[in-house]
Amino acid sequence: MDSQRQIAQRNLLPHYTKGAAWKSDSLPIMERAEGCYIWDTEGNKYLDGLAGLFCTNIGHGRADFARVAAEQMEKLAFYSTWGFAHPPAIDAASLIADRTPGDLDEIFFVNSGSEAVESATKFARNYHMARGDDDRYKVIARDWAYHGTTLGALSITGIPKFRKQFKPMLWDGVRHVMHTCHDEIPEGGTAADLASVRAIEEMILAEGPETVAMVIAEPVQNGRGAVVPPPGYWQELRKICDKYGVLLCADEVINSFGRLGHWFGSERFDVVPDMITFAKGVTSAYQPLGGVAISRRLVDEVWDSEIGMFNHGSTFGGHPVATAVAAANIRAMEDEGVLQNVLNREDELSGALNALGASHRSVSEVRGCGYFYAVELTGNSDTGQELSETQIAGLQGGVLNKYVRESKLLIRPDDRGATMLTISPPLIADSEVISDMTERLDQILTNVDAWLKTND
Repeated sequence: MDSQRQIAQRNLLPHYTKGAAWKSDSLPIMERAEGCYIWDTEGNKYLDGLAGLFCTNIGHGRADFARVAAEQMEKLAFYSTWGFAHPPAIDAASLIADRTPGDLDEIFFVNSGSEAVESATKFARNYHMARGDDDRYKVIARDWAYHGTTLGALSITGIPKFRKQFKPMLWDGVRHVMHTCHDEIPEGGTAADLASVRAIEEMILAEGPETVAMVIAEPVQNGRGAVVPPPGYWQELRKICDKYGVLLCADEVINSFGRLGHWFGSERFDVVPDMITFAKGVTSAYQPLGGVAISRRLVDEVWDSEIGMFNHGSTFGGHPVATAVAAANIRAMEDEGVLQNVLNREDELSGALNALGASHRSVSEVRGCGYFYAVELTGNSDTGQELSETQIAGLQGGVLNKYVRESKLLIRPDDRGATMLTISPPLIADSEVISDMTERLDQILTNVDAWLKTND
């Protein structure tokens, strides 16, 4: 009888996985999980240092969520939100609206982060047309930003390797500008003097403000490695968008539901955008769900216009089971103090990561906040030697992934703009888990240090 691995290799087409890796005899088959740990079918225990994919915020193995889903299936397994409502979607929308900043009280549900970004883009166009601004359609996004992989969202994504082969199919209404990594406020200046801020205003003026519909950015940018913006950056974006009548969208598919220690990352940076996209942590990945929180003022303008509606929808948006689980997740996170755990322990986590960085010559920088970090690698931090092209090719070509697999620490070897390790544990991670994660990461970096000595 064929093994599960063999059946998977024959019938299951994986996401973002090279054929050589998928066909490997060591392909792990994940079987069960509890808290911050996952076990494969061979009994190997892994520490989930990426919260699945930045999404199992409350941790694995919640039987109470399974009961909520089962009870909802028995009562109402499905009905759409096209002209109808149902209790789980109403409940989840209310809970989310109570936690959004400002007046972002209108919640539009979809099924994923990519769909959320596309929905925000379509709403921006819909809104401007409702106001008679028919020429506004362009979107300004940032280099190396990840905003999803469906063709609309991929047009907004700024990561070259994801876009390259699909470029002829991508929408041409997006303009990319520099991100904030290593951008600093000049001495004696303010956030308005940041090159990354000026780039956005300059692009709006170059394209013509009357043609620009939306600026989109993550509070802490995932692509290029957990990039925390300089103080005042978001306030300047808000001013620029207000000045030119452009909508400001915070893409919080990763940043929301506690990843930065707040319900929404925008709170951490004290800004109220016009829209916030979310997914992943809204259900802690126990069900697929995404959405857009939109300013009530904007929605009212659409309702009251000749158009009279947001001309968009999907079959499963606001699915009863998914929204029931979202409501259970939000209540549990609040009752159990999950966000406070992040705020209480983020210094412990960042301190441990920075100590590792100081003790390994392969680390050039540790970036991030909350429970979201990147460890950027270099050739030799003691001498300032950067990675050679050969070293980059080797590390990104499989060496780094091998060391990560050997440690049984589930984190991401990242190549988006630099050679990095991305770290994003479940938000319930305590001191014991942080210590375990630090030990496993130390093992990875020790192996990288040794490899760099003999591979230049």
